Amino acid sequence: MSSNSRKNVLLFIADDLGLYLGCYGTKGIKTPHVDALAAQGTKFTKAFASTASCSGSRSTMYTGLHTHQNGQYGLAHGWNHFQTHEHIETLPQIFNSLGYQTGIIGKVHVGPPSSYPWETFEVSQSRDVKWNASAAGSFFDKAESTDRPFHLTVAFRDPHRDNTRGGFGNDSEEVISAGIEVPKYKPEDVEVQPWITDCPELRTELVQYYESISRMDLGVGLVLEELKNRGLDENTLVIFVSDNGAPFLNSKTTLYESGIRLPFIVRCPGGANGVVNPNLVSFLDILPTCIAWSGASEVKTSNTGKSPPRLGTSILPILGASDALPADKWKQHVFGSHTFHEVQNYWPTRYMRTQRFKYHRNIAWRLDFPFGTDLYGSLSWEGIRNGEPPIMLGQRTLEKYLFRGPEELFDMEKDPLEVDNLAKKEEYKEVLEECRKAVESWQFETTDVWLFKDGISAITSKKHQVLGLKVPDRFDIDVNNPGNAVGPHWVAPEKENMAIDGLAVNSLA
Repeated sequence: MSSNSRKNVLLFIADDLGLYLGCYGTKGIKTPHVDALAAQGTKFTKAFASTASCSGSRSTMYTGLHTHQNGQYGLAHGWNHFQTHEHIETLPQIFNSLGYQTGIIGKVHVGPPSSYPWETFEVSQSRDVKWNASAAGSFFDKAESTDRPFHLTVAFRDPHRDNTRGGFGNDSEEVISAGIEVPKYKPEDVEVQPWITDCPELRTELVQYYESISRMDLGVGLVLEELKNRGLDENTLVIFVSDNGAPFLNSKTTLYESGIRLPFIVRCPGGANGVVNPNLVSFLDILPTCIAWSGASEVKTSNTGKSPPRLGTSILPILGASDALPADKWKQHVFGSHTFHEVQNYWPTRYMRTQRFKYHRNIAWRLDFPFGTDLYGSLSWEGIRNGEPPIMLGQRTLEKYLFRGPEELFDMEKDPLEVDNLAKKEEYKEVLEECRKAVESWQFETTDVWLFKDGISAITSKKHQVLGLKVPDRFDIDVNNPGNAVGPHWVAPEKENMAIDGLAVNSLA
């Protein structure tokens, strides 16, 4: 097989980047390599992760399934110890079966290893992006010597926080000894985005964060240089994403836009340059896209038939679209599922996003929304919480951040920061009901055990329902009226009525 006939894939994953890139409009940041990649391909402006947590988000890319399907409910490391189910079909399993050389370099953060059998497994928490590039070069050479196409994931540690309260690894010994030179920033250089509150401590952190982002960007450039030097850029699909939003309150761990609306850049050999694509895409589309690019007509692994069907769609046919496509040409909605970040951060919630509306179903809404440990310990939160009351996170009050109702509905055209909850407004009743119906149908279709009715799982209680149990059609049990003798009762959606792509949902776009 000639090197030009192999259809390779190179997937970049940044850590906690959010939309902090020059090509996505962030002021003051210098990211020339990622910006150039966007100019050479397609930049999606409405790309969404399913969840706003590292391990979970990566697992959705590697399985094409939501975390409530694949079992990677939260973080993989330490006492969290969430793991992907052993019967789930994963990206390395699939591409191994297709004869590809598979590999991951850098941060892995999913498990167990038996479920993710990358051939090259260069796990590292290093911020030395020169090492990332060198390892990638060796990987490319091995694929050439064995005459195989490849699928490589390069997952940077940057720009994740380090183990201090406000640092991002810029003064680490490995970075200094590697002689990595990136731009330096000043507090007046950084942009305070509208979902967070300005304070000196935040700007101090953003200065460090920006530098870490520029180092990640340098890493992208170095890896792409290794690719180009071998002539592999001509037949390699390159994808760049971040796992979740920026590591600040009101972003990472939330399903608000700042937590899940993320960079998604694709450079496809022979594709158009500089496309700005407004169609809604999901990170669950990444794996189907990679499979489609490979040209495989069939996938067969040891888990084929055991793993749930992937609901994502290849984005290759729409890469050149610069306008929003009609609903019969592309699904103009995405779904998402978050249950845990750390093991103590339990707050299951599901969402649906259309071109116009965003719906949140907050299952454990009676709990306070939890703080991720690194966010709670940050200097930026320390500065914000000690400011003048009322304490605000951007335009959202701290009270509304911590205490949320069972449902939230936002008009994203009028309220892009998701502040004005329309769920209880009579004029939006029909929209709310359509969103709720669509989300519950999707939950049922994906066997989501957090499809709660009357305070219990409508999925796990199926056997009791078959035996005559009537479950009231309400989210939570009513302590003042707990009876179930009188309806309405919950009824599972009929298969023919579960078409999420139906007219009702698409009319909300």
